[in-house]
Amino acid sequence: MRILLVEDDRMIGEALESSLRDASYAVDWVHDGDAALAAATTQRYDLVLLDLGLPGKDGMDVLKQLRRRDDPVPVVIITARDAVDNRIEGLDAGADDYVLKPFQMSELLARMRAVARRRTGNASPILTNGSLTLDPATHLATAPDRPPVTLSNREFALLRALMERPGALLSRRELEDRVYGWGEEVESNAVEFLIHGLRRKLGAETIKNVRGAGWMVSRSG
Repeated sequence: MRILLVEDDRMIGEALESSLRDASYAVDWVHDGDAALAAATTQRYDLVLLDLGLPGKDGMDVLKQLRRRDDPVPVVIITARDAVDNRIEGLDAGADDYVLKPFQMSELLARMRAVARRRTGNASPILTNGSLTLDPATHLATAPDRPPVTLSNREFALLRALMERPGALLSRRELEDRVYGWGEEVESNAVEFLIHGLRRKLGAETIKNVRGAGWMVSRSG
């Protein structure tokens, strides 16, 4: 999943960016509201983590502008504004969740997973295509007749992108966008390397390739 992090406090932003990447998210970090709107215009994101107290354009204004232009991206507000009226305003303006600072990173990650499940219409916390399963909370993948295996961060990010859309072909560019954030070096054969590792751990038929088009996991396993 690719995350847009909108946070002007450098210390908080650095900590969040590091923790999110450790949790296998691709992260683009911006520091103000105008940059957030520009990024959301040029890049598709799976979720926005939005601080409210931003320089220039306030975070609430960013949220309202995203919704006015019918951008459906899930938004989780992360803020120290703890008044009930602030929380009501944020949720009524289109936020999917409202998390108060300071927070435990484990709770924020759980809330992000819950928002992602609601947006995809999948109530189960486990991703499956009928035979292969992937647990976003533990990064454990299980294939038929094989013991569960723990995936590396980037293996998990790539397999999650495929498992969220069984039967759909994802191109190299689409997979790179889900695995790597701004400033992260992407080798020319990075996707093939990750897929090779996943096939070695889960079976050669786990991920199918359509030459010149992309990769997929079967809808029925």
